[in-house]
Amino acid sequence: MDAPNITRMASEVSVQQYGKERLLSFYETMVKIRRFERLVREKFLGGEIPGFVHVYIGEEAIATGVMANLTNSDYIESTHRGHGHTIAKGANLNNMMAEIFGRKTGCCKGKGGSMHIADFSVGMLGANGVVGGGYNLALGAALAIKMQNRNDVSVVFFGDGASNRGTFHEAANFAAVWKLPLFFVCEMNEYASTTPYRTATSVDDIAQRAYGYNMPAVIVDGNDVLSVYEGAKKQIDYIRAGNGPAFLECKTYRVDGHFVGDPEKYRTREEVQKNVDDRDPIMLFERKISKVFTKKDLADVQSKVDDQIAGALKFAQESPEPDASELFSGLYV
Repeated sequence: MDAPNITRMASEVSVQQYGKERLLSFYETMVKIRRFERLVREKFLGGEIPGFVHVYIGEEAIATGVMANLTNSDYIESTHRGHGHTIAKGANLNNMMAEIFGRKTGCCKGKGGSMHIADFSVGMLGANGVVGGGYNLALGAALAIKMQNRNDVSVVFFGDGASNRGTFHEAANFAAVWKLPLFFVCEMNEYASTTPYRTATSVDDIAQRAYGYNMPAVIVDGNDVLSVYEGAKKQIDYIRAGNGPAFLECKTYRVDGHFVGDPEKYRTREEVQKNVDDRDPIMLFERKISKVFTKKDLADVQSKVDDQIAGALKFAQESPEPDASELFSGLYV
C-alpha cells in the first residue's frame, strides 16, 4: 500500500497538450544525449578517452523531462553517470567533449573528466564519482538559494543504490526541517553497479523513503519523457511555492553496463534486450509523436544533432592537453 504522500502519475500523457516546438525540443535533447553517449562509448573503447566512462543510454527521458522545467539559475548535482544531465541542462557540447577527452579547452580545463564534469554557467554544479556524494552539495546550494531569497531550485540526481547511503537521509532531514528548495530525483534503473535492486533495498519504491521526512513524492515512468516532465513540473511548482523539498522517482532501466567495458555477468543478455525492445525512451516518444511529425522532420533533427556532435569531437581531438605546469592551478589550496 502506498504511503499517503505518494502520487503515481498516469503513464500515458497526451501529446496534444504540447506545442510542436516543445515536442521537438524534447526529441532533440534525447537524441543529442543518445548520440553523444554512443560516440563517447566508441572512442573510449578505441582508447582515445582516459579514465572510466559511464553512459546514460536508455535513461535520456529523465534528464530531458526534468531539465525542461529548469532555468540556468537553478542548480543540479549529478552522479558518475552525468553526461546526460549536463547536456540537458544546456552545457556547451564542444567543452563537454573536450573535458571527457582530458583537454585544456574542457569545461573543467581537462581536470575533471567524465565523472566530474561541471558547467557553472548553466547551473550544473558537477558530476560526482562518489555514490551518494551529491546530496549534501545540492543541499548547500538549496540553503544558499533560501538565504538569498531566490525562487530557484536545487536538484540532486541519484540512483536506487545511492538511496541507501546515509547522506540521503542527512540531506532529506535537513532539507525538510529548514524547508529548503531541494528536489530529490531518483533514477531507479534497477542496478546499483552490479547489485540488483531488490537484493539490497528494503522498499518496493524508493519514493516510500520520502514519507519519513514529510516530503511529497511522485512516481513516474522514467522512460516516458512526458510523464517525467509532468511529474517534475508538479514537484518543482510545489518547491518554488516555498513548501520545502519534494521527491520524484523515475522507473527506468540501465541498458548498458555499470561502466563501458563491464562484462555484466550479473544479468542475462535476454533481460537487457527485452528492455531495449520494449522500453527504449526515444522509440516510445517517436511513436507518440508519429502523427504530429513526419519522418523527415525527425530526420532533420537527427542530422542537426549529428553535425553538432561531429563538431564537438573535432574540437576535442584538435584541442591541446593541459600543460604539466597547470597541475596546481585553480585549486583552493
